[in-house]
Amino acid sequence: MGEVSWPTPEEGGAVLAMTIDKGILLGFVPSGDTQVALRSGQFKGEVRFRVDETQHPRHSVGKNGEILADDSSKLQEECNWGNYARGALYALASRGNKITQGIIGYICGSEGLDSSGLSSSAAVGIAYLLALESTNNLTVSPTENIEYDRYIENEYLGLRNGILDQSAILLSSQGCLTFMNCKTKEHKLVHPPKLPKTHKTESQKAYKILLAFSGLKQALTTNPGYNRRVAECQEAARIILNASGNNKMEPILSNVQPEDYEAHKSQLDPDLAKRAEHYFSENMRVIKGAEAWASGKLEDFGKLVSASGLSSISKYESGCEPLIQLYEILLRAPGVFGTRFSGAGFRGCCLAFVDADRADEAASFVREEYRKIQPKLASQINGKEVMICEAGDCARVI
Repeated sequence: MGEVSWPTPEEGGAVLAMTIDKGILLGFVPSGDTQVALRSGQFKGEVRFRVDETQHPRHSVGKNGEILADDSSKLQEECNWGNYARGALYALASRGNKITQGIIGYICGSEGLDSSGLSSSAAVGIAYLLALESTNNLTVSPTENIEYDRYIENEYLGLRNGILDQSAILLSSQGCLTFMNCKTKEHKLVHPPKLPKTHKTESQKAYKILLAFSGLKQALTTNPGYNRRVAECQEAARIILNASGNNKMEPILSNVQPEDYEAHKSQLDPDLAKRAEHYFSENMRVIKGAEAWASGKLEDFGKLVSASGLSSISKYESGCEPLIQLYEILLRAPGVFGTRFSGAGFRGCCLAFVDADRADEAASFVREEYRKIQPKLASQINGKEVMICEAGDCARVI
């Protein structure tokens, strides 16, 4: 259930995403009572709680996006990775679902996968939701689970993200891009062209997805940069909406008309102007990217992906030195059509679409170049700096 994305979801923008064939596996059986008992293939300890316990949000968030406080000193004593299971229970119970039976489970990521930066939090949350729903005989639609997972991230953990990650994981189809309007929540699948082999051109090459890991694993909930960017975008929206006489509208950039943005963007200070420019230019790239994908023009699609990456660095000012270095290495790698940060870009990895025939060559190039400039971080990944993936399908109970 891993997912790679091209996002401005927090502000209700247009987004593109695709699942990959790597992700989270949760093996579970009904516990037969109210107990939940979980172990992890990646993290130490065992998580235990009861489904009849009342769960309370873990964090409060300040107006500038900072995490203000944690609700319990117990958090330091227990397994933090269990928060997503508790959050799934919180989301389901908050919406009136009757949860009477727990699960006994073991959760792990695909072999060799450093999940940081791959919407792993959304994948984990969805896995627990599906398990609890299955065990308690609940019929829940993908649309409802999108909202439940948003509840885990926004309400329980205090991360001010949008709905892209969980939507892609729950709605995607293999080989397609998932296009979503995060304001209206409308989505569609963007299929690649179906052409006979005799009509294939250079612009319809087979591709693979290359993931390059930085070795940085800090969770977004402990990094104030992500929430701060969301707050800055909202402040930019508030200024433009006030200037255009729409001050009663919710201050998100998707409520700002492009003509109002052009008319009043001069009122924004330099930082806010950059955030707004990233949003509006990103929306245009997403629309053009969907058109390129549907036409089979991977080179054109790749150029738009790389332009998105550059805007993330220069306008949204996400990233950090190792991630930016990875982005620049991937731009030079053989066979790469396009590259950008995966997700928000405050930690984790970069993704690239690469010519399938040159994927191994590109992976070797990235490994060698990253080890030269970040030997310490590269050594921490134990030779797993790069992974070659295929497109995947949506999340499901097997």
